[in-house]
Amino acid sequence: MKSRIVVNIINLLLPFIQVFGIYVILFGHISPGGGFAGGSILGASMIIYRFLNGSEKTDEKFKKNYLLKIICSALILYGMIKGSVFVQAFFGGHSIIGNGVPGTLLSGSFILPLNILIGAVVAITFYFIATLFEEGDAGHSDVVD
Repeated sequence: MKSRIVVNIINLLLPFIQVFGIYVILFGHISPGGGFAGGSILGASMIIYRFLNGSEKTDEKFKKNYLLKIICSALILYGMIKGSVFVQAFFGGHSIIGNGVPGTLLSGSFILPLNILIGAVVAITFYFIATLFEEGDAGHSDVVD
């Protein structure tokens, strides 16, 4: 049984945890953190939300088809951006974004967008893994007991 006090306090803290995860993703190239660390924080907040509020309410809020579209789009975009970086490295050329001013948010060419994409992939993957553990199977009915 979950205490109402604990549920209410954690529901109040979740937005702050999520803002911290976004901060870690955005400023990961100029401070400790990055896409993986921030994504794991966001994923943990989604898992805590599911644990406290139940699977029905959470499935309404985080629709699996929508999350799958985000993760697939992020992976494709990541591959395209990373591919363009390799083409620029081999054939010479100038970065589309530019290097920016060191120490500022927009100071790492493609590092910031890549951190955002990796953060989304990691957060959703962590959430999906936790839901698979909670549900007990991956939807396969052909498993032999």
